[in-house]
Amino acid sequence: MDVVLALIAALLFALGTVLQQRAGLEAPSEGASSGLLLRMARRPVWLAGIAADGLGFAAQAAALGIGRLAVVQPLLIASVVFALPLGAKLSGQRIRRVDAAAAALVVAALAAFLLIAEPSGGSDDAPLNEWLIAGAVCAAICVPLVLLGRTGSPPRRAASLGIATGILFALSAALTKVVVDQLGEGVFEIFLSWHIYALVVVGYASMTLNQMALNTGSLAPAVATSLSFDPITSVVLGVTLLDESLRTTAIEGVGLAVALAAALAGMAILARSQAQAEAPGSMGR
Repeated sequence: MDVVLALIAALLFALGTVLQQRAGLEAPSEGASSGLLLRMARRPVWLAGIAADGLGFAAQAAALGIGRLAVVQPLLIASVVFALPLGAKLSGQRIRRVDAAAAALVVAALAAFLLIAEPSGGSDDAPLNEWLIAGAVCAAICVPLVLLGRTGSPPRRAASLGIATGILFALSAALTKVVVDQLGEGVFEIFLSWHIYALVVVGYASMTLNQMALNTGSLAPAVATSLSFDPITSVVLGVTLLDESLRTTAIEGVGLAVALAAALAGMAILARSQAQAEAPGSMGR
């Protein structure tokens, strides 16, 4: 059931990304990043994208509540597969054979990852000092990337902001899993813990960075980097922070690495294809 919910979340996130990116390109928003989401909230298309993201988050939270971080987050790579037909429908882009082949590669690689990994174990939470270390490491990586994302060419800015977005998406997912687990103790109990407030802060920051990356107009690097670093960071957090375990024999470890690399390669092909479709003079909008 966690796999089904994760795939539903991936579909909804894909719809949300397409709508938010479209809203950002139709009328780019200038000004400070701190108020970017408030300015974007005046646009119906963007609000529809946020609604899709909200439903996706609900499905993701449900998946994390019954599944493991190291499994649910890699499955969200499938959102780039769903984004392809959605983007074609909304912008009139043409789906080529290479796109279909790349999408099939992503699906097959994700299936292989799940079959090989057979994840087990996992704890409901981690000591505060371990959370602080994880947060500090994420911040140490993301802050320089955000600064790099303020200057340079659109693809470079999109890539820098996309990496930071992916890392924060993973941290948000880890916090979400803990909050969902706490719901078993009562709805009001979650407000007595620091996790829910940290989730709000990290979630808002990740949404802002994601929109900044999409607003550069370079969808391919923005999507490719965020969707790459989200599952990679999630696997690291799941294993190191929440004591989740994957198969660890040498052969199975190689198989996991190959499966994840194949999924990321297929995703990169799809992202490049979408970038070419959006280029001036292409058969896009």
